[in-house]
Amino acid sequence: MALSEYFNGKTAEDLSLVKGNFYEEFGIQTLIGQLATSIDTANKTVTSSSGAVFAYDKCVIATGSYPFVPPVPGSKGAGCFIYRTIEDLDAIQSFAKTCKKGVVVGGGLLGLECAQAMLNMGLETHVVEFAPRLMAVQLDEAAGAMLGRHIKSMGVKVHCSKNTQQIVGNNDKVEKMVFADGGELETDMIIFSAGIRPRDQIARDSGIKVGPRGGIEVDEFCLTSAQDVYSIGECALAGGRIYGLVAPGYTMARTVADHIVGKEAEPFTGADMSTKLKIVGCDVAVIGDSLGTSKADLESFTISQTSKGVYKKVVTNAAMDRIVGGIFVGNIDEYSTVLQMMLNEMPVPAEPESLILPANSGSAKIGGVDMLPDSAKLCSCHNVSKGEIVCAIKDGCLDVEAVKKCTKAGTGCGGCVPQLGELLQVEKAKMGVETTNYLCEHFKMSRQEVCHVIMVKRYTDFATVIKEHGTGIGCEICKPAVASILAQTWNDHIQRPDLAVLQDTNDYALGNMQRDGSYSVVPRTPGGEIHPKQLEILGHVGQKYGLYTKITGGQRVDFFGAKLHQLPSIWDDLHTQGFESGHAYAKALRTVKSCVGSTWCRYGVQDSVGWAVAIEERYKGIRMPHKFKMAVSGCTRECAEAQSKDLGIIAVKNGWNVYVCGNGGMKPRHADLIAEDLSDEMCQKICDRFIIFYCRTGDRLQRTARWLEQLEGGLDYLKQVIIEDSLGICGELEAQMQSIVDKFQCEWKTTCLNPEQRARFKTFINLPDDQQDDEHLVYQHERNQIRLPLLEPANPYPLPEPAAKPAIVKNGGGTEWVDVCPVTLFPDQSGVCAKVDKVQIAVVKVNKDQIYALHNYDPFADAHVISRGIVGDKAGVLKIASPLYKHNFALETGKCLAKPEVVLATYPVQVTAEGMIQVKSTPTNQYSP
Repeated sequence: MALSEYFNGKTAEDLSLVKGNFYEEFGIQTLIGQLATSIDTANKTVTSSSGAVFAYDKCVIATGSYPFVPPVPGSKGAGCFIYRTIEDLDAIQSFAKTCKKGVVVGGGLLGLECAQAMLNMGLETHVVEFAPRLMAVQLDEAAGAMLGRHIKSMGVKVHCSKNTQQIVGNNDKVEKMVFADGGELETDMIIFSAGIRPRDQIARDSGIKVGPRGGIEVDEFCLTSAQDVYSIGECALAGGRIYGLVAPGYTMARTVADHIVGKEAEPFTGADMSTKLKIVGCDVAVIGDSLGTSKADLESFTISQTSKGVYKKVVTNAAMDRIVGGIFVGNIDEYSTVLQMMLNEMPVPAEPESLILPANSGSAKIGGVDMLPDSAKLCSCHNVSKGEIVCAIKDGCLDVEAVKKCTKAGTGCGGCVPQLGELLQVEKAKMGVETTNYLCEHFKMSRQEVCHVIMVKRYTDFATVIKEHGTGIGCEICKPAVASILAQTWNDHIQRPDLAVLQDTNDYALGNMQRDGSYSVVPRTPGGEIHPKQLEILGHVGQKYGLYTKITGGQRVDFFGAKLHQLPSIWDDLHTQGFESGHAYAKALRTVKSCVGSTWCRYGVQDSVGWAVAIEERYKGIRMPHKFKMAVSGCTRECAEAQSKDLGIIAVKNGWNVYVCGNGGMKPRHADLIAEDLSDEMCQKICDRFIIFYCRTGDRLQRTARWLEQLEGGLDYLKQVIIEDSLGICGELEAQMQSIVDKFQCEWKTTCLNPEQRARFKTFINLPDDQQDDEHLVYQHERNQIRLPLLEPANPYPLPEPAAKPAIVKNGGGTEWVDVCPVTLFPDQSGVCAKVDKVQIAVVKVNKDQIYALHNYDPFADAHVISRGIVGDKAGVLKIASPLYKHNFALETGKCLAKPEVVLATYPVQVTAEGMIQVKSTPTNQYSP
């Protein structure tokens, strides 16, 4: 089971269906490495290859199956493998390192999983299938063609209707395949996944009846032709059929167990063969008699959306009142509902096609786990009913993990987990327990669920995510959240045009916006270590641009008062001298604070500065649910205050101790010790795992301290996951971290070197570079540096009076159209600021046909910043969220959505035939004074 997960970092131990000393604990004697050679059914004994003889009262043959390899010349030569055991996979991985091209023979479920694994190993991947389409046993022609397009889009080359006649190679490696139609396919390795054959030889040798084409014949209680001998699983022939899935094997096992101990056993009369294809980038699900071959009089209903890669089909009986089968390719949202309707023989709606029609088709959607009877088997693998799960929820199992632990539902193939989550929501709502953890009104999913779907579906842009899983155009909540998830997953440059418009206030300009709309600039100084020459460079930059300069609590230099249009020039001066972005603006790693440790301090026991520098270099720029702080102390005197950080490391004589989930701030929390006496390598692994696990499971804007407090099982569970690898994902977490690290780039250097991205940093889009200063940015001087004017209450120490701010101009009185910029100059769902007749106008483009103009002044923040907000919609109203305090203003009317009495001025706007945006400075509405 889950064999392909071995290539995703899981170990053989992870994939074992029994853990630890399971056999000893239950008193089961096991003989490993011995073959059962014969069964004496008369004397009721089993003989092993060692000559040992075992008497039995009851005997169960569960020998499984073996993979079918086409009997063609060369199929057992070097470079040919089967896809069956851990040993097979080890051999495949080792051999693949010498190859460039690979072929999978077999286009069924396991073959396509194998192709995904081969693709992930970096090989040019081909699938060769004897049938005219992929998954020919389960999919009809149209579905097979749709699946083929999906698989090809992943980079896999598909060859159907190919009958292999010979495999040509030398002693070291396969060279090519030769087909019956005369074609050839060069390859370096071949993996056979062309079906199974029952392992029934011991039955044949013992005189037990087998079928004409193999398989040990059994009755409804899985009894063979021999008295007291049973057969279950893939070696058994039940009702003339071999069942090659795990769920039927479990059902047979339950029947036999009950029969052996004398309980009333439920006869095995067949099993549901519904299944889902677990392959990245493509969803496929099959239900029941998907091809409609069981009866002559059947009805089928299909929809095919080629542009979306979606094909759906439901098969009903002739009366159209019961589901018989179904196929889903590209979108399997209705799979669980249709499956349960079939399994529980539930009535079909009057229009069966409504089960699969798109949500906006006008047809009422049928479904939901709440409609199922308590007898419905939600988990086929472990025979768990809806009623049993409901009882577990009422008994206090209030999350999916608790339900899985209590009932075993969801611990087999995992296909029922989405329904477990849905049932939890329904039952908790009935119990009056708050259940909604949706990201926002646009996504009926939690941040964790959005993160999961982005990883599984490999989405790389917001447009696809909201199209497939959300509604509307997004908002200031979901856009930055999805942007953060995309960054933590793929680490693409956040100023890519389609990503830039998603970024929150600070990431949008790669700087911390201050209360007047200016920005701070913070270069990275890893571990707080800095050379005197670097200090000179920073001093020069501060003086050149007249910036307020301060040493931060995170041991680095912070500049304040930078204007939007100055940022690229400031960073030119910094990145050319070797400085990188410090990401002080991001929900990411800020700093790794350090003391000098053993390099200078007489108490230091490890090089805390060196380790802090290495750690900061590794994790710099990684987006997380919230800001993230680290520290490394050189001894237990703790001068770097590591135990107040999200992730703290303290040196001890034998290595490093790691502390997690501390923070200062409004609600301080002391960090918890999670691991002791670690080597550098193990310390890094624990840090990798902790950070990625937090990224995957943390809520939006949730610091690690609150995350741990809400994590089911708390610190003990966290230890189990990232140290004991209880979920079998540690290798996967480390691999994701390494992928992010490998793609690091200094965001400011990339931006400075990209003319298009650099052009975004203009205070006024319609004015030349020498007219970019905003007269509303007014400062006073204190201790020989600039600062913002004081807010009430007044400072008790007298300060020089600042220069008076100019009056806020909302009405320039202009009646002429004034050019702003080409409509293509900035992306959809973003804004720019134009200065027209002394009026600052925010020009906001939803798309080329929906452009709005309103005053750039946020009255709640007393700053001209509206154009830098996030564009979205709320209850169907297009809006922009001010970047400072997130007040939302309707684009069409200028009204504040929370305080309708506050109204921004709106202005005429048009796009000329030549594509130039134009505005007038005379308002079109009654705006607030």
